[in-house]
Amino acid sequence: MTKSVAIVTGASSGIGRATALRLARDFYTIVLVARSGGKLCEVARGVEASGATPLVLELDLSAPDAADAVVKTTLERFGEIDALVNVAGAVPGLDLFEMTDQQWDAGLALKMHGARRLTIRAWDALKAAQGAVIFTSGNTAVMPRAGAAAVGAINAAIEALAKAFAERGIEDGVQVNCVSPGAVMTGRRLGMLDKAAAAKALDVDAAKAGFLKQAGIKRFGMPEEIADLIAFAVSPPARWMTGTVLRMDGGEIRSV
Repeated sequence: MTKSVAIVTGASSGIGRATALRLARDFYTIVLVARSGGKLCEVARGVEASGATPLVLELDLSAPDAADAVVKTTLERFGEIDALVNVAGAVPGLDLFEMTDQQWDAGLALKMHGARRLTIRAWDALKAAQGAVIFTSGNTAVMPRAGAAAVGAINAAIEALAKAFAERGIEDGVQVNCVSPGAVMTGRRLGMLDKAAAAKALDVDAAKAGFLKQAGIKRFGMPEEIADLIAFAVSPPARWMTGTVLRMDGGEIRSV
């Protein structure tokens, strides 16, 4: 795969931001997609500092026409798509009995349908480039909880979707894998810990320690660690790896 143009969604923060900055060391051009234009501009400056060319696209991928806009703009500007990394899609961690239909639909629209539409729209270009696609899920795909029902259900759907695309990719020469992070310390994670601490009248450090003990892990992961895994997964040495869910979670999932 000629490492030229990579699209990263959810690129304004967390794992998406770290991935965009990491891939800027390998790719000539990074297309940054997210709903927060101000944050994207900050990431774009980091991409430029690495010597790559950024393109900022402030779009909501839950909108049906957003995927077309991303692909059309990218191809008009750069003529190819060599890698697509689907990170966008924070799903609210709400209780099974509290989630409304609208909240379920919003989670599905962004994380699953947004990634599905974008991958389909980019497929011909990816096929021409013999490129790579990454989906992102999470441990809740195989450890669903009543307190985060939509997160688990949508992550499980993402893993199934990635495997379906991978089967088509074998025929078309497009590599498709899914990266599943565990408990990564992002701004969203910190917000969840703040909320848990407030509910139990604890300080945040105590809430962190309690989470780690319950999860059976020594520390939280960092977005940069997941970004390094994604960078490897779209690199030439990983080319024969396809249809795989790559879990990086500090050992939280112990099943085989």
